[in-house]
Amino acid sequence: MPAGEPEAGDSHHNILVGLSAESVTEDAALPESENSMRTLEALINTQEPGIDLVREWLGEATNPVEVLECEAAAGDETLLALQVTTRSPMGALAHGTGGLLVDHGWVRVLGAGCQRLPRSITSWNGLGSDAPPRLDRAIAIGDDVVGGFYALNGGGLPGEPGHVAYLAPDSLEWENQELGYSEWLYWLFTGDLALFYENARWPNWEAEVAQLRGDQGFTLYPFLWADGPPVGERARGAVPIEELWYLHAVEVPRQLGSPG
Repeated sequence: MPAGEPEAGDSHHNILVGLSAESVTEDAALPESENSMRTLEALINTQEPGIDLVREWLGEATNPVEVLECEAAAGDETLLALQVTTRSPMGALAHGTGGLLVDHGWVRVLGAGCQRLPRSITSWNGLGSDAPPRLDRAIAIGDDVVGGFYALNGGGLPGEPGHVAYLAPDSLEWENQELGYSEWLYWLFTGDLALFYENARWPNWEAEVAQLRGDQGFTLYPFLWADGPPVGERARGAVPIEELWYLHAVEVPRQLGSPG
């Protein structure tokens, strides 16, 4: 069973403080105040680095996983804005990788960002800047190429705080995955993603995904939430992932009167 949930440190938008002590690591401590920002030295754990856990799970992976490299300065900047220690897999990926490409790039796990995945977990969430947070009391941690989005719930989404929620493109609802961040990673590495995505994939999708940038996704028409032919017969094209976020998480739920 994977261990090592993210330590719920503070952030500029206080996203993770809704997570309970039970949903994070044993030595995790919620911030004493919204203004208590830990230093880089305090966030880097060299005694129990979470990247060792990630490497162990990679050795057990049954799905292809590509670990992207990042610039050291980008990793430092991301970790400082995220305020999660490298003892946790989330902090380890944010500090030491540009992110992960899982199952031929179908799923992207956010890290410090790089050329192939040109957005970090903090820039995507609006952390470390004056931008408003992408989510209220939750943090976006990854997404897939058809506009499904994964977020760690801090109390702002349906389901339990500390669990990963998935904004499904075929329902436009946040679905509780009943997994913590570490368990979610392990599931991405070893789970049956072909079954999970069986209604969203088309023949030879791997070749098309290989041509996609990490800040893009596919829009399909008719949309996945609408009636229509099998997904392989629907029109599709590459669009910015930001456009898919706005469509799936903001605009259509607003039109339907749903909180998204």
